[in-house]
Amino acid sequence: MQMKTIIILAFPLQGFSMSINNSHIFFNLVSLGKRQFQCFFMLFIMIMASFSVSASPNEQTKIKQIAQLAEYVGVDYVAAVGNGEILDPDEYQEMTEFSNVIIDQAGQLSSQTNEFDTVKAQAKALHSAIANKASVADVRATSSALRESLLTFMPQLSLPTSLLPVEQTKALFAANCSMCHGPSGQGDGPLAKNLSPEPTNFTDEERATNRSLMGLFDAVSNGINDTPMVAFTQFNEQQRWSLAFYVGSLAFKDVQKPQNLAQNITASQIVNLNPAQLSAGQSEAQAHYVKWLRGNPEQLFTGKKNPITVTRTQLLAAQAAHAKGNYSQASDLAISAYLDGFELVENNLNAYDETLRKNIEVQLMNLRQTFKNEKDAAIVGEKVSAALAQLAKADSMLNETKLTDGALLSASLVILLREGLEALLVIIALMTVLIKTKRQDALKYVHIGWVTALIAGGLTWAAAQTLIEISGASREVMEGAGALFAAVILLYVGVWMHSKTSAQQWQKYIKDNIDKRLESGTLWGLAGLSFIAVYREVFETVLFYQSLLTQSSPAQYSSIASGFAIAVAILAIITWVLIKYSIKLPVAKFFAITTYLLFALSFVLMGKAVIALQEADIIGIAPLPMSFDIAWLGIKSTWQGIVAQICVFAIFSFYIFKSKNQE
Repeated sequence: MQMKTIIILAFPLQGFSMSINNSHIFFNLVSLGKRQFQCFFMLFIMIMASFSVSASPNEQTKIKQIAQLAEYVGVDYVAAVGNGEILDPDEYQEMTEFSNVIIDQAGQLSSQTNEFDTVKAQAKALHSAIANKASVADVRATSSALRESLLTFMPQLSLPTSLLPVEQTKALFAANCSMCHGPSGQGDGPLAKNLSPEPTNFTDEERATNRSLMGLFDAVSNGINDTPMVAFTQFNEQQRWSLAFYVGSLAFKDVQKPQNLAQNITASQIVNLNPAQLSAGQSEAQAHYVKWLRGNPEQLFTGKKNPITVTRTQLLAAQAAHAKGNYSQASDLAISAYLDGFELVENNLNAYDETLRKNIEVQLMNLRQTFKNEKDAAIVGEKVSAALAQLAKADSMLNETKLTDGALLSASLVILLREGLEALLVIIALMTVLIKTKRQDALKYVHIGWVTALIAGGLTWAAAQTLIEISGASREVMEGAGALFAAVILLYVGVWMHSKTSAQQWQKYIKDNIDKRLESGTLWGLAGLSFIAVYREVFETVLFYQSLLTQSSPAQYSSIASGFAIAVAILAIITWVLIKYSIKLPVAKFFAITTYLLFALSFVLMGKAVIALQEADIIGIAPLPMSFDIAWLGIKSTWQGIVAQICVFAIFSFYIFKSKNQE
């Protein structure tokens, strides 16, 4: 999803780049000069440069390959060595070759820091164990330890929201996998005898117990080097996940349903860890439950989970990861606890207890740092327990107290007004400037931008519901990057407009430029800015409405629809008033008012950009001595947000002061 997000944002950026080079009327470099524009560009670059960077794409590829091969070794070593003796020379040679590849790939990981030292040491340990013909238990333990270390550096997979119906998955397996793996997955397909190594027998419980669903998904998605297993890149993510869950279930189909289902195993855990890892040190009942869950994966997709439940589950998973020393993974899970869970019900909880909402938000934001930096498990446990207690209170409040029709109407109204007003003001500013410059013909490009954004937002949401699950972190990165870009551009446009506030300046500008046409780069730059302003709001708006629907009964949907309709009507009235009266204003007054409007929008968006990127753990969080939160201004009590907004204010003030001295 990160790559898709970057692609979405790259188009408008490219369009605007063209507009900067070609514009004569709107984003005019001649008016401000190269030095001034460089100030804005440097502001953008400096802020983006402060973002933390994880493992590079090349390293991510190596990490995934090491993890895949390590798991493969852990599964197949039993056929190669027994009691210190080689059982199958070909199988042992394959194990040796795989361990050599692991050593080689691990050695290519960055040596500039010591973050991969553990991985490299474990890779060497696995290689030595195979060379010394160590026991199966020792090799599997070493392999599992290596995979768990690698998980720390791997991005969180976008888990599916649903699987294909079992019959569809069986048909997919029969058409694409059965020739090698056999119709029942026993590795006895018509082509199996001629393949080396032989196809996996998915019904072998011992093998399946040491095979993770993530490993199976990687095998389906990327194939396995030096084996007949090819990559099924023609399948979408839901199809590949469905195949992974299906073949991962075949060895456990006969496991009886346990009587006690009160177990805390998340979809993330069942995907990343194999049954042996999940059952290590646990009771027999727990081990039985793990096997049953692998054999019946549909239990993980019985419907949309309560966001509070998601938060609670991720926090418990984070605590478990912390107890194992996986501090970075624990922090990632804590981030997911907020973004994939609690954030979706914040609006609903505000209707009951805003103070409770703020307290939980602060707790969850602090916990991610606690998981990352605090080594004392007892302290971590206390803070998790405190957060769980607050979550239980919120859950009780949301579930036991039904929202009234009036509250639902109000919430629906506020969501659309809040998310839509910022985008509307940007679009109206673009339109009125074009009208004032007598370029009504260019209005269609602004319309193309916002209409495309609405369509793209709807399609993104639909894809998230049917194909893949967009993580909360990816959503926040997209929103934060879009807001940051829009803030910088709006600040630039505001300064340009301020330079035209006097009638004399405007008349000179018209005389010099009115006969020059906006070139294609400029026009598509307008469309790009329009797209960004709307798209960043659309998807989040849909998510909030979806969450609101989960808190209401079907009989109350009309109240939500009424709130939505009223909000649309209000936004339409605001649009009509702004366009009608802004056009009638004298040029100097119109540009002066619009200048300050764009400055205000840039100020707010810069604050919201920092907040979104902090929530996604891209930017750090350094709290101020006092706590405050002014959401509608994008102001939050962190040094990063305040400094970024002060930069916007300082740049704008500098140009205001400069222009007054030149009058």
